[in-house]
Formats: sequence, C-alpha cells, structure tokens
Amino acid sequence: MSDLQTQISEATKVAMKARDKKRVAALRLVHAEFKRVEVDERRDLDDEDVLSILNRMPKQRSDSLTQFRDAGRVDLADQERFEIDLIRGFMPEPLSEEELDALIAQTIAAQGAESMKDMGKVMGALKSAVGGRADMGAASGKVKALLTG
Repeated sequence: MSDLQTQISEATKVAMKARDKKRVAALRLVHAEFKRVEVDERRDLDDEDVLSILNRMPKQRSDSLTQFRDAGRVDLADQERFEIDLIRGFMPEPLSEEELDALIAQTIAAQGAESMKDMGKVMGALKSAVGGRADMGAASGKVKALLTG
C-alpha cells in the first residue's frame, strides 16, 4: 500500500470515529476507485498511480458539478464540491504557471527536443518531473506550442 493510500485510510478511520457520514462516504468512493484499478490491472498501486487516480477524480466531479448546477440540483452540486475539495486535500500543492513553464523549458532542453516528433519523449519526462502537481492536458498544450513555434 502506498503512503498516500495509507494516509487516506487513516483519514477514513478518523472520519468513522467522528461519525462524519459525508466524509466517510466520499473517502469510500476514493477507496473504491483504488480497488477498481488494482483489480482491473492486477497489481498494487504506488504513489504515482494513486496521484494519477486522484488527479482524474476531481475532473470527473467537475463535469457532474456543472450538470447539477445547470439542472438546479444544489444539494447534489454541493456534494460534488465537497468531494472535489476533499480529494484535492490529499494532493500535493500544484505548481504555479511560472514553475510549470520553467519545468517545461528545462525538460525540452534536457531531452534535446526540437520538433513535434519529440513530443512523446518530452511529455514522458515531464510527467515524471511534475509528479501529479499540474494538469498534464494544459502542460501538453504548452509543450506543443513551444515545439511548433
């Protein structure tokens, strides 16, 4: 079990002892997603896998949050907002735009990338360097702009 999984398990125990049903339910959703990936891929998760899952979960909930707000379901929108905030609480501090830009420039230079042919190589190295602290979709757009321009 990864350190991050252990931390989330401990938070679940604390929430259960405090009888915080809303928090317990949200943390159980996180555990269920971990278990689903472990079973599907037949392997234990490391911290990088856990961060990848945690990065994906708020994005999914953001889509639901928008739909619930548009439909006037404030109660469900509030639940989604709570889950997003809870999940983000376990994630590392995100990189600032300046830090991300500097890391992208450094990675491109380190990989010797000169064109779009090198995009995969740069993104692979960048993903490891970022460590779940930035949206890789946004980073991909920035890398693409630098490699084409």
